[in-house]
Amino acid sequence: MQKILFAGPVGAGKSSAIASVSDSGVVHTDVGATDQVAELKARTTVAMDYGTLKIDESLTIQLVGTPGQQRFSFMWDILSNGAVGVVLLLDNSRPDPIDDLAVYLRAFGGLIQQQGGAGVVGVTHIDCSSTPSLAQVHRCIVQMGYQLPVFEVDARQREDVKILLLALASELNPSTYRRRVAAR
Repeated sequence: MQKILFAGPVGAGKSSAIASVSDSGVVHTDVGATDQVAELKARTTVAMDYGTLKIDESLTIQLVGTPGQQRFSFMWDILSNGAVGVVLLLDNSRPDPIDDLAVYLRAFGGLIQQQGGAGVVGVTHIDCSSTPSLAQVHRCIVQMGYQLPVFEVDARQREDVKILLLALASELNPSTYRRRVAAR
């Protein structure tokens, strides 16, 4: 079984993305938000979200969402163990999505750059704020030394999340994963 992480700041859509594509019931570790996060949403992930996506009889992918709050960053390393790739989600309506991108690229850069690892970036809430543009996000990624595909996504939409997973699969192994995931 392969493991793919979903990472990004609070409210970027990690839990929603996993729920939109998971074939199994999603396990959430949400609690009531008690700090500034409560201004954004009522509940927040403190450990992880977990679901699975069965591609075919021989391949099931574990979908693991990390907590978005940096105070739970100790979970990021734990959850990264054994992952083959990461879907970074950015919330374009936050005050500084580019700064968020830098934080999460630094945190998960080792996973992206490891032998056989990969990453992809999905930008959510573009309907709420069109700045930065996808091109600006991509330029920042390149300036930080990465070559990652960037997509506009609605994390609640299965087809949007599938596009992210297809792009990640293509980065991981173009010949094997692309055909299998596309068939889903």
